Amino acid sequence: MRIALIAMSGIRVHNPILSQIGLTLPGFAERGKAIASLPSLSLLTLAALTPERHEVEYVEVADIRDIGELPECDLAAFSSYTAQVKDAYQLADLYRAEGVPTVIGGLHVSCLPDEALEHCDAVVVGEGEPAWPRVVADMEAGRLAGVYSSDGIAYDLADAPIPRFDLLDPERYNRLTVQTQRGCPWHCEFCASSILLTSRYKQKPVPRVIAEIEAIKAIWTDEPFLELADDNTFVNKHYGRELAEAMGGLGLRWFTETDVSVADDLELLRLLKEAGCRELLIGLESPTKQGLEGLELKHNWKRKQIDGYYRAIEIIQSNGIAVNACFVLGLDGDGPEVFEAIEQFVEKTLPFDVQITALTPFPGTPLYERLLAEGRILEPGAWERCTLFDVNFEPKRMTVEDLEMQGLALGLRLYSKEATARRRQGFKTQLASGPIPTVGA
Repeated sequence: MRIALIAMSGIRVHNPILSQIGLTLPGFAERGKAIASLPSLSLLTLAALTPERHEVEYVEVADIRDIGELPECDLAAFSSYTAQVKDAYQLADLYRAEGVPTVIGGLHVSCLPDEALEHCDAVVVGEGEPAWPRVVADMEAGRLAGVYSSDGIAYDLADAPIPRFDLLDPERYNRLTVQTQRGCPWHCEFCASSILLTSRYKQKPVPRVIAEIEAIKAIWTDEPFLELADDNTFVNKHYGRELAEAMGGLGLRWFTETDVSVADDLELLRLLKEAGCRELLIGLESPTKQGLEGLELKHNWKRKQIDGYYRAIEIIQSNGIAVNACFVLGLDGDGPEVFEAIEQFVEKTLPFDVQITALTPFPGTPLYERLLAEGRILEPGAWERCTLFDVNFEPKRMTVEDLEMQGLALGLRLYSKEATARRRQGFKTQLASGPIPTVGA
């Protein structure tokens, strides 16, 4: 059996003005290019779980208009983010018209399986690893159909296979992904990450992570830049120290996402620097207390951290690790004054990078359910607007136009050559000052 594993890739911006101007901004363009170049780790993992008697082909589709001829196969398996899912549905429809069975998985369809079944013969809901062997077996038996759910199946990441990195063209990618854990103990209202795929936060054993890295190094001998595909890599400090120590002798350069509490552990920061961590993306979300109020639904954790934001950035960068400070525009507690507040915060703290995104109500999140109930979703089902840059909801303390246009204006200022140069110099200055005590010291 020939199986085509089709990843819907590329970055999307629906609003033509945002697309025309935003894609030229250095910070946006650089991160967008990096995201677009990342292969689908989920599909490469499923390829590793496929019996060797089957032939697998990995394909990326950045723009459905440039697809050309569809890969010939007996089964077309899709993975897609929300913004690209309608393109995936369109391709699935084309395959089904040719009599080729189709299956789709990922965060979006896990939340909306009935929608996906209108276009695909089968939908994988939740974690893919427990379900994929059943999909393949049913396809062989000629009974592929319906929902394949991992709900109730306790999948241990210790059993995770090494993804089929050998299916990738080494010349095409400037960075590759490795997943060390799944889920997150925090419960942010807007989060649409792997917390929706698994009911609990869990880590992959460190030796398994190192085995994946070694598999990559065996193919990419020029040591590619790695991105840890986790929601919050160092929320568990004990695991984080073990992982960083194990990565220390591998000669790596890498990037990941975590929360601001990493600044509380000076030993962890030292290990991260020695392990080749170049940058940490940290979701600060807002520089205002009212913006963070109630954002994390369990303990209001993020609201409690704001007084340490300034010091945390200084600590992390003085330890030789660049900070990418991430802000979300349009939070209920923030009005139009937030745009200036973010700019002032960035100018004062000088993180190496900064990222701004529009609050996005992804399906399956508490945010989506709340805004839908409040009648604040502008166009329900307009998944093509779930790009993190387009606006598809009615903000509470500003207009849609304020959020779109002032957000774009803020981006133009933050990503200007002058502002970028000041941040780069700020990082160099903090680095030159040497490590300073942690927030809790």
